[in-house]
Amino acid sequence: MSQVRNLDYLNKHRVIYRRNPISDEPSEIFEWGCYYEDGTNQCYELFRSRAKITTFKSLKWHMLVLWYLNPQITQDNFEKLCVYIVDNSNGFVTFTISKQLLKTMIYEVSMMDLDKPPNNKRRKILFKEYSGLSPVEKMSIVGSLVGRSKKVNEDDIYQSMLDINDSGSKITITKLASVLGCSQRTIHRNMGNELKKEKELLNQQLW
Repeated sequence: MSQVRNLDYLNKHRVIYRRNPISDEPSEIFEWGCYYEDGTNQCYELFRSRAKITTFKSLKWHMLVLWYLNPQITQDNFEKLCVYIVDNSNGFVTFTISKQLLKTMIYEVSMMDLDKPPNNKRRKILFKEYSGLSPVEKMSIVGSLVGRSKKVNEDDIYQSMLDINDSGSKITITKLASVLGCSQRTIHRNMGNELKKEKELLNQQLW
């Protein structure tokens, strides 16, 4: 069984690691959350799903988002935060990183422009953290809202992958097609290499 992620340090030091869209307006607002017909790139939800950080590229992106969401953080405190995250015993990463490489990554991130938001996946449906919905209910909502559109795209598939993973189930093409109300061929056609890798990583972390 993998180490449970420990967020105590982040919460104790009031580190911001989640943020809702700040200028994108939702198409519809529900008790459970919001629906963005055209999607939004402004939602950052670090450490919400079961998925852990499995690559250096992903680690650097997480570091960049934390740097971006916490403009008041000092260089020393940011370094302490990064050291905490890469400590395997805290449950954030699945690999080890040398002190020198981490130091280089911290420096590179701290040199980046805070005015430019980090690249982020587009999301159409945002559930409140305490929506009270089960993973199955979430998948049903995703399927019904996405079903309004005749076209399934990568954003819809990614949303469904996260919800299936949160339910503790293995992500399969069959399940994705069932949730989104489309054919398996449609899923295959719209699933790029990046999503395929993400699917494998999410499935690996169920065990």
